[in-house]
Amino acid sequence: MEDIKMVDLKAQYAKLKPELDAAFSAVMESMEFINGPQVANFARSLENYLQVRHAIPCANGTDALQIALMALQLPAGAEVIVPSFNYVSGAEVVALLGLKPVFADVLPDTFTIDPASVKRMITPATAAVIPVHLFGQGAAMHEIMQIAHEYNLYVIEDNAQSLGAVYVQPDEHEVMLGTIGHIGTTSFFPSKPLGGMGDGGAVFTNDDKLAAVIQKIANHGQSEKYKFSTVGVNSRLDTLQAAMLDVKIKYVDEYNAARQEIARFYNNAFAETVSIQAPHLSADSSHVYHQYTITVAPELRDALKNHLRDNHIPSMIYYPEPLHLQEAYAYLGYNAGDFPVSELLSKSVLSLPMHSELKEDQLTYICQHVLDFMKSHG
Repeated sequence: MEDIKMVDLKAQYAKLKPELDAAFSAVMESMEFINGPQVANFARSLENYLQVRHAIPCANGTDALQIALMALQLPAGAEVIVPSFNYVSGAEVVALLGLKPVFADVLPDTFTIDPASVKRMITPATAAVIPVHLFGQGAAMHEIMQIAHEYNLYVIEDNAQSLGAVYVQPDEHEVMLGTIGHIGTTSFFPSKPLGGMGDGGAVFTNDDKLAAVIQKIANHGQSEKYKFSTVGVNSRLDTLQAAMLDVKIKYVDEYNAARQEIARFYNNAFAETVSIQAPHLSADSSHVYHQYTITVAPELRDALKNHLRDNHIPSMIYYPEPLHLQEAYAYLGYNAGDFPVSELLSKSVLSLPMHSELKEDQLTYICQHVLDFMKSHG
């Protein structure tokens, strides 16, 4: 059996090597490393894939969130609601821009932001909410958009982990995640559903005016060369990355389908074991399984992780401490117990290997060791 990896980028490259090498060579021959034609080509490919009016590439997913917030021109000190069970990027950019991060709890089944918690956190200073489509499936966007409409809030979708997932509206109309709110963002970090060979990100919107502002902000605030009409940042997607991504975007659905098949294998293996909670499938969103994250009893989680490690099976804890309890955000005054679901999940989640190149013998080996451990501690 081959060594098991959390993500196997080398095997993914091998499958697409001729196309990726040709794309790389084309950029090297042109030497247009900044804003080469491949960047615009990839932006169009992304717009077509997502069926969105505007996709503006940038340097990384965190920049995408920052640029999106800057484009909204919120007043200093305005409050932006973000989930506590999440990576730090959303809260980080809110704080960096002189805004106030306000945390909300998440749902115990999908791990995505809880609309009821969002509603409880709204004050007259609330200006925006950043729902995160976590681990591969969508937040409860219909409810979030209803709340946003009721309270006149902006919605920025963080779709770094769920590119390619589909959301079903109440009228059964299907839309791509990231295109529902006022602005959507994503990351092309190598392990993401559409991963580059380095950093990269993009901002999406169907609003023409917002798109023009986003485009300027990402390019130093320039309306034309040396004409700075707003304060901006330097956040460009490298031509080389755009060329690689324009190859890989053709295969996103194929890779997502492969991960869904692997998730079915895991689901079947764990179906009869009540002490293992497999990922919940939302009725409103497809799941592209950026991560396959189980929950177990908190007192067993770390021991299970160590057991897998001792048997050469990698696993990861996303995320070991909720954001409202992190030192960086202590100034906001949150306490243990404020967001019980986020706190419990941080003690009980474990992500198993998940990538499109996993083989059946590897999956069997992983599942057997998880099951053996849980049975011996039942």
